Amino acid sequence: MDDSMQQQVRLAGEVLARMRQAFDAAVAALAQGCLDNGRLDAARLDARQVAAFEMAWGGAELLAAETSVAALTAQAEPLQGQLALVFAVDAVVAVLDRLDVMYAEAGLDLAPLHALRTDRAWLELRAGSGSAAALQAAGRAVAEAQGIAGEVALDDQHAMAQDAFRRFAEEVVAPQAEAIHRHDLTVPESLLQPMREMGVFGLAIPEQYGGSAPDDRDDTLLMVVVTEALSEGSLAAAGSLITRPEILTRALMAGGTAQQKARWLPQLAAGDPLCAIAMTEPDYGSDLAACSLKGTRVDGGWLLNGAKTWCTFAGKAGVLMVVTRTDPDRSLGHKGLSVLLAEKPSYDTHEFAYTQDGGGKLIGRAIPTIGYRGMHSFDLSFEDFFVPDENVVGGEAGLGKGFYYTLAGMVGGRMQTSARACGVMRAALRATVRYTQDRKVFGAPLADLPLTQAKLARMGARLAACRRLAYTVAGIVDSGNGRMEASLVKLLACRSAELVTREALQLHGGMGYAEETPVSRYFVDARVLSIFEGAEETLALKVVARSLMERAVGLAPSGS
Repeated sequence: MDDSMQQQVRLAGEVLARMRQAFDAAVAALAQGCLDNGRLDAARLDARQVAAFEMAWGGAELLAAETSVAALTAQAEPLQGQLALVFAVDAVVAVLDRLDVMYAEAGLDLAPLHALRTDRAWLELRAGSGSAAALQAAGRAVAEAQGIAGEVALDDQHAMAQDAFRRFAEEVVAPQAEAIHRHDLTVPESLLQPMREMGVFGLAIPEQYGGSAPDDRDDTLLMVVVTEALSEGSLAAAGSLITRPEILTRALMAGGTAQQKARWLPQLAAGDPLCAIAMTEPDYGSDLAACSLKGTRVDGGWLLNGAKTWCTFAGKAGVLMVVTRTDPDRSLGHKGLSVLLAEKPSYDTHEFAYTQDGGGKLIGRAIPTIGYRGMHSFDLSFEDFFVPDENVVGGEAGLGKGFYYTLAGMVGGRMQTSARACGVMRAALRATVRYTQDRKVFGAPLADLPLTQAKLARMGARLAACRRLAYTVAGIVDSGNGRMEASLVKLLACRSAELVTREALQLHGGMGYAEETPVSRYFVDARVLSIFEGAEETLALKVVARSLMERAVGLAPSGS
């Protein structure tokens, strides 16, 4: 970096430090207002949902900016510095507005915020890195780099995996992605079998069980790197295939018996059978603790009765991880839930009806969706469907612990979803750079126009910030922490994918709205990311904001 950029980086550090102080003060004040007898009161938290939502977003944007700026060194590439500073400026603008809401709701004096808006360091930073000239320069640099933005240095092992799966995504996944999307096909064996051979389904499974994860620790970074690469080829046909075995693997590792681990983990690692996760129910959505699918004890096992919805890949899967109410006392809430593994044949069709020898039935119907096609999400109906005792995760000791076993997989699932978002953003940005360089408007390439350059700069800055944060949080997760941070990066990356793909489609003009153009698929695929693996609102309110407030007043974190 030259001296001018180093000065901007110093200013960014100063401004972000002051923003952090103001943010922490607002969080602490809001948390104090939600306390009752030394604990956060649910009713008081719900009464402050508007401020809590702004808090979650402010926390996400601020941490992403801090992480991006902190990664800059004197040896950093100019593009890395430009994009980090562009994101920092945009983040400060957004967080200042969010702080207005938080301070007003907490009854705090607004004077400190007014002082921040006129702070000398902030005005210099905004003039230097948020000006039209700075945005145009960053946009030209993104175009010159062909949209390769936000690259993070990796060790040899992870770099080799990234290269291998990027090649696979480009050469094998991408050529099949359009047909799968446009014709609403199920992910074919021409993709599944090569991915089995590459070990995709065993990334979270320890080596002793046939996977590629170390036996003594997690490797979340590898999962993030591979997921991102595959998602660049196709979110639905490749990038999302790892999530389901990840969640089931974590549940088995958290509570499965030795026999269950020995049986199921090698099969999951081999991708045979494929699996699906049946958690969501028609009336409860993200409220897992309220699920009502009933498990009734019978001789040798359990009969399942009820419905699940949005069960992705349920047709193709040979085993379903079913979150089941095994205790009829509904007042127990999440303490009455268990995880049962329901086995079934694999179907390529959009509808199926399976009848067990004993008469139990499982009926599935794919839900038509605007995007995320290939894996298909199903409505499921269980009618006296039998699951043997040996398929209750944890056995008798696991009854009533299904909520906790499921949560064990959600951190990894949210990290994967942030990686999926980054992969879609990367594909959209690269496609947009190519198109704007080729497309002539008013006698000049679209990429030469100042507004196009500003858009490319902001697209590249969001991608770079989300990638940096995802890779950083992966390390936190592997240290045994990071539940809140995983939710935070999921929150930011998924909304960013919507924004980036929206701009990508817009810059393609009419061609962006045509199904034959990949950006139309990126756009509709990205929209689902803020909904699944924890809806945006649930994550913001129940996980991120609550965790921030717990930290602010020194409370032990609650499970979410």
